[in-house]
Amino acid sequence: MAIELNQIWDFPIKEFHPFPRALLGVGAHDILGVEAKNLGFKRTLLVTTGLRGSGIIDELKGKIEHQGVEVVVYDKVESNPKDYNCMDAAALYQSEKCDSIISVGGGSSHDAAKGARVVIAHDGRNINEFEGFSKSTNMQNPPHIAVSTTAGTGSETSWAYVITDTSDMDNPKKWVGFDDAVVCTLALDDPLLYYTCPQQFTAYCGFDVLAHGSEPFVSRLDFDASLGNALYSIELVGKYLREAVFEPRNLEARSKMMSAQYIAAQAFNSGGLGIVHSASHAVSAYFDTHHGLNNAIALPRVWEYNLPSRYERYAKIAKALGVDTTNMTTVQAADAAVEEAIRLSQDVGIPDNFGSLTPATYDKNRMNTGKYKGVGEVIPTDDGTIRKISEHMMGDYCTPANPRECTVESLIPVVEHSFSKSY
Repeated sequence: MAIELNQIWDFPIKEFHPFPRALLGVGAHDILGVEAKNLGFKRTLLVTTGLRGSGIIDELKGKIEHQGVEVVVYDKVESNPKDYNCMDAAALYQSEKCDSIISVGGGSSHDAAKGARVVIAHDGRNINEFEGFSKSTNMQNPPHIAVSTTAGTGSETSWAYVITDTSDMDNPKKWVGFDDAVVCTLALDDPLLYYTCPQQFTAYCGFDVLAHGSEPFVSRLDFDASLGNALYSIELVGKYLREAVFEPRNLEARSKMMSAQYIAAQAFNSGGLGIVHSASHAVSAYFDTHHGLNNAIALPRVWEYNLPSRYERYAKIAKALGVDTTNMTTVQAADAAVEEAIRLSQDVGIPDNFGSLTPATYDKNRMNTGKYKGVGEVIPTDDGTIRKISEHMMGDYCTPANPRECTVESLIPVVEHSFSKSY
C-alpha cells in the first residue's frame, strides 16, 4: 500500500523559488535609465506612492527619460495596496500603451505593480481572484524593475505580493499571493535612496526585516537553503538598525540594512513565513496600519507563543542579536531572544501595542472601508475585534508554516496582548 508523504511530513518536498537579477549598492539608482533601455523598455509605467513630492521620483524619471524611455506615472498606490490600485494601474498601462513597469518605493509600490502585471496578463481579471499559490495561468507579463527606497520589504526579490480586498467593506481582507510569474525582471537597491526615509518608518521597516529573517529560521518548512541567510539577516538587524534609525545618513548602517532586508527576503522566499505576518495582514486589513509597525508589535508576542516548539532556534536568534548566552541554558537563551526583541523595539520607538496607536491613516478616503474616518481615533480592543483578527489570521496563507499549531482560540491571547498589554 502506498504511503502518502504528507502523512509523514508537513512539507515533504521543499521548493526553491527563483530570484531576479539584482543591482545592490551605492550609485545603483544612477543607472536605472541605462538598465531600462538595455531591457528594451520604450514606454514604461512608473508605479509609486506619494513619493512623487520627495524629489526621488523626479530624479529617477529624469534618468529614465535621458535614455530615451518615455515615462507615464501612476502615483496613487496606497499604503497596504488595495485591489483598485492594481486595477487602476493596469488600466492606465493599457490605455497609455506601455510596454513595461518600474516600481519605486517600498512593498506597497512593488506589490501593486506585481498585481497590475497579473491583471494585464489575464485580460483584466479582478486581482482578488489570484490569492494563494501559483494562480497565474499566463506566466508572460510585463517586464518589471523594482527600485526600493526602504530597507524592509524584500518584495523586489521575492515571489510574494500582498493586496487588500476592499470588495466587502465590513469585512476587508488582506491576502497573500505567491507566484513565480510576479518575480521582477530586475531588483535595484541603493542605500542612498534610504536617507530620506523618516525615522519611525526606518524602525518599522527594520522590524519587517527581523520578521522576514526570524520566521523562516523557525518555520515548519525548516528549509536548509534559507537558514543561513535568515540568521545572518537577524545579526545585521541587531547590529545596525539602531544606527540606521538614529543616524539616517550613516552609510554603513544603511548599507547593512539594505543587505539584511534583501537576504531576509531570499530566506522567506522559499523558507516560509508565519503568524507575525498573519497578524500584520489582519490588523492592516481592518485598520490600514503600517505593515512593518504591525510586525514590530506582533513579533515579541509571536516569538513568546512559538518558544515551546523551537527553543533551540530562538536560542540561536538571541546569540545573533548580540546576547551573550554563554552561561545560559537553551531555554534561558530562547527567553533572552524575546527580551532582546523587546529591548530593540523600545530603543527604536515602537509603540507598546495596537490600542495605543492613533495613526492618520484612518481617513476613509485612504482606506475605503468607512470604519475609521478621522485622525486620532484609537483602535478598539474589545473581544469582537480580537476574535475578528484571530479568525483572519487563521485564513492567512502564512499561517501553515508557523512552527506551533494555531487555532482561533490559541491565537486570541496573543492578539489580545498585542492590542492592549505592554511588556
